[in-house]
Amino acid sequence: MAETNGEPPAAPSSKKAAGKKKTTRKRKTAATGKKTAAKTGTKKSAAKKTASKNSTGPSNTPRASARRPVFIVDGSRTPFLKARGKPGPFAAADLALGAARPLLARQPFEPDALDQVILGCVMPGPDEANIARIVALRLGCGDRVPAWTVQRNCASGMQALDSAWHDIADGRSELVLAGGVEAMSHAPVLLSQAMVAWLGQWYGARGAWARLRALARLRPHHLKPVIGLLRGLTDPVVGLSMGQTAEKIAHRFGITREAMDSFAMRSHQRLAEALDNGRLDEIETLYDTRGHYYEADDGLRRDTDMARLARLKPVFDKPFGQVTAGNSAQVTDGAAMLVLASESAVQRYDLPVIGRIVDSQWAGVDPAQMGLGPVHASTPLLTRGQYALEDIDYWEINEAFAGQVLACLAAWEDGRYCRDEFGLRSPVGTLDQDRLNVDGGAVSLGHPVGASGARIVLHLLHVLAREQARRGIATLCIGGGQGGAMLVEREQG
Repeated sequence: MAETNGEPPAAPSSKKAAGKKKTTRKRKTAATGKKTAAKTGTKKSAAKKTASKNSTGPSNTPRASARRPVFIVDGSRTPFLKARGKPGPFAAADLALGAARPLLARQPFEPDALDQVILGCVMPGPDEANIARIVALRLGCGDRVPAWTVQRNCASGMQALDSAWHDIADGRSELVLAGGVEAMSHAPVLLSQAMVAWLGQWYGARGAWARLRALARLRPHHLKPVIGLLRGLTDPVVGLSMGQTAEKIAHRFGITREAMDSFAMRSHQRLAEALDNGRLDEIETLYDTRGHYYEADDGLRRDTDMARLARLKPVFDKPFGQVTAGNSAQVTDGAAMLVLASESAVQRYDLPVIGRIVDSQWAGVDPAQMGLGPVHASTPLLTRGQYALEDIDYWEINEAFAGQVLACLAAWEDGRYCRDEFGLRSPVGTLDQDRLNVDGGAVSLGHPVGASGARIVLHLLHVLAREQARRGIATLCIGGGQGGAMLVEREQG
């Protein structure tokens, strides 16, 4: 069955043999809800009209049509737990297990039926080298199931899905567990180079006098710790923190503080509504070793309003900046895992299908303006598929910063930007924010960097099912100056 840029192949039908015993494991399915409103006759945006006129460059290179379709059959995530000044209750491997164990427990196949496990993670702990392999072994996948870890900063979880998609599409795998994890509260606190050098002298000293001389060289500045998380969130090439890059693009596109705060408030309101109405059923409850349980994202601030947000001071560009803790993503711990399968695996195990991956795109941008990555990754998807913005039923743009998301929307509306960056004759168009991050995003629920790319794909599929919609794009900016985007479709029938 070939994947094309036109109509997607129908979901494979799987029939049980006569007398086959039905599995008693409960299978979670995405909630269904109201049907998507019929599209109006609004004017199509420039991405669709100009697709055939801009036939050069990587943006318009068609995907190979002979590759096999790849289906997402199920997925789970943990609650996203806010970092609160000390290591959280779960290490990264424990979080990944918390998402993967219930996910695999409800499948009709055993863990050792997987062809591989792929996990995105930016900062695994010192006892978690190749964390994917550790997780696979603890899941009971057995010695023969290979596992590997990927790292693409904020898009590590999406990279894991993309890698699984390619391996299945190319026939190297049939069934893959993929996703992402991060325990940001466990980010390392490091010793400075000066302290490491002193320790080398100390351990190399022989005898009491040599050690006394080494001790006399110890200075207070040697003891100053290096905060790994802060260093990791600062670009070493341009010397800017991620928040400072958000300030730059907000200034470039004239995003006001009021607009940022309004976006942040709406993120919390939408998350609250989603929680109250049971729209986050992909979350699996976590249990720690002290008898506590965690069943929901805990960064939600139900009492957030514009007045409270306005009182917060800028963090990254004092005192004149506009990016605050209130309109930025929260530092959190969490994991998201998905099962991807070929058509033959779907039929063999009679698996449900919640959607399929149609296309993906990675893009590079100026590291000092890394927040515009979603524009540069998503626009080629639109052009390749000859889609307008309004042809995409729902969007998930990771909310690294409220101003960053708003700058992306402004870039699509800016004719000069679209001409200079993409060679388009007019703006891409206006994205309807009623179809963007409809259940909140990272500003309200958090951004565990290794997991977010997988989370937004999983939740987008749940939204498509709930709204009886067909097509969605999940996209995010990536520290270091990149963007990633993934186009998924829900099988209708």
